[in-house]
Amino acid sequence: MSAMRALLFDIGNTRVKWAVLDRGRLGKVGSIGHEQLRESGFGALTAHLPRDVDTVLASNTAGQTFATRLSGIIGIHCDREVHFARAERRGFGVTNGYRNPRRMGVDRWVAMVGAKAEFGGALCVVDAGTAVTIDALDRDGLHLGGLILPGLRLMREALHVNTSDLPPAKRIGGGSTDGMELFATTTDAALDKGAMAAVCGAIERAVARMRAAGHRPKLVLTGGDASRIVRQLEGEVLHRPNLVLQGLARMVQGDERR
Repeated sequence: MSAMRALLFDIGNTRVKWAVLDRGRLGKVGSIGHEQLRESGFGALTAHLPRDVDTVLASNTAGQTFATRLSGIIGIHCDREVHFARAERRGFGVTNGYRNPRRMGVDRWVAMVGAKAEFGGALCVVDAGTAVTIDALDRDGLHLGGLILPGLRLMREALHVNTSDLPPAKRIGGGSTDGMELFATTTDAALDKGAMAAVCGAIERAVARMRAAGHRPKLVLTGGDASRIVRQLEGEVLHRPNLVLQGLARMVQGDERR
């Protein structure tokens, strides 16, 4: 069993999540919002982080400025360099379908690595955060392609900004969209249910197309809105809130074995 102790970061557009991989096991996950970091400084993050780690690996979609600042802070706190994951042509059981692999968002790549490591077989991997990404993998780990669409909150914000009298975005509810309950009788509810129906429809269509092509995918959901979306989908849905951290753990363990 590996004795490596790794600090892992999943840096999204709205939150930073972290966990420690210790002796092959992923520990308790912590998180903090970017807004709190702006208000309180990075001390609000490092107060929760260990100092004694062997390596630090991050998946970052928050931009280069954040990456540079985090590297400096972690360098001081842990005396370790922060390594940033990148989408690759091939690795960890997954083959990238992009002509230019580095153009794929690293969070998508790492989520696929995490899903493939746990489940194997054909997969439809959905990350439902600020944006919703849907990626298809065949049983051999070949990335067949993907979809990107606005997340639930972004859909509402777009309607509020670009129309004259629709209300601003708020937290999307988790009510049922089965049967006639799909339809709403207030504008607020219609916006919520419309956004949810759009996302669920895209996911269900992706799975249906994979099945029509002869694949038998497991549907794996992660991301901040996944817990609400899971309840709206038919059939078996595998919810993995920390899928990106699981992918980073697989990368650390795989690199150590090389």
